[in-house]
Amino acid sequence: MPADYNGTWVMEVNDNFDGYMKSLDMDFATRKIAAHLTQTKEITQNGNEFKTKTLSTFITYVLDFTVGVEFEEKTKGLDNRVVQTLVSWDGDKLVCIQKGEKKNRGWKSWIEEDKLYFDLTCEDQVCNQVFKRKN
Repeated sequence: MPADYNGTWVMEVNDNFDGYMKSLDMDFATRKIAAHLTQTKEITQNGNEFKTKTLSTFITYVLDFTVGVEFEEKTKGLDNRVVQTLVSWDGDKLVCIQKGEKKNRGWKSWIEEDKLYFDLTCEDQVCNQVFKRKN
């Protein structure tokens, strides 16, 4: 049985976010603003179907996907690219591969106790994020 991602998750850790954003060619001003924001993730999971919102005072990013089904993702408001995205299960971890002009792009996510972990990758940069489930 896959992990239960349902809930609201509040960011506690955001290591190397600037390096990750640089690898996506995001401009200096955007990186400086984004580095000071706390993100909240709202996730609704129904089996392999996910509806996600990443919220901050700067942007709300909505991503809905079905595990195992490749789709075209428009990263509007992030780095404004179009990528082919595929999210798969690796045990209890979600693994996302995003194919486009940037190499080694994607993320891994897993839950341990009441924490949600995200490792965001692009080229040679990895951003480690940790979220705590909101009660």
